[in-house]
Amino acid sequence: MNILIPFAGLSAVPWKNGGGSTTTIAVGPPEATFDNFDWRVSLATIAEDGPFSTFPGVDRTLALVDGHGMTLDIDGTERVILCESGPVLAFDGESEVVAKLNRGPTTDFNVMTRSERCYHQFGRRRLSGKSTFVARADLTILFLAEGESLEIASDAERIGLVRYDAVMFDPGTVWSLETTQATIFIVDIFYYSEDEDE
Repeated sequence: MNILIPFAGLSAVPWKNGGGSTTTIAVGPPEATFDNFDWRVSLATIAEDGPFSTFPGVDRTLALVDGHGMTLDIDGTERVILCESGPVLAFDGESEVVAKLNRGPTTDFNVMTRSERCYHQFGRRRLSGKSTFVARADLTILFLAEGESLEIASDAERIGLVRYDAVMFDPGTVWSLETTQATIFIVDIFYYSEDEDE
């Protein structure tokens, strides 16, 4: 079943350290916590410098959505700037990461998958006018990162999105996309089969 996730219906949860907040967009299984999720997709607003939480056994991707981004020190050996010119970063959730804001608060799109169960692929696509899209993973999430609106339609249904809305797709359906101008993030999540575990 294809599910629209309106941003207006989501709630931000402040961090215990007061340094920001997280808005969960979707998580699998649906009632999973930070300790037992297979995958999580969320928005994080970072208001001050500080360390990231660590997630051993989890693969992460961060993508800049709003603000001037941040500089990340990873395991004390690598420094990466997340900004408009380099807006996407993949890293190991076990890494020790310390963030320093570039110029004020930043909002980032965050994907996490537990590596023993599944993996993800992240895509960033700029749209103008009409295009097509096919969800090919076990689970695909489309997120409207920039742009006022996006209309998607299949032979069976039509869905309208505004900025920060998301849609969770079942695989296989062909969709038409129409917008004046927009940037979308596409998260494909693939579960490992039992045969691959053997």
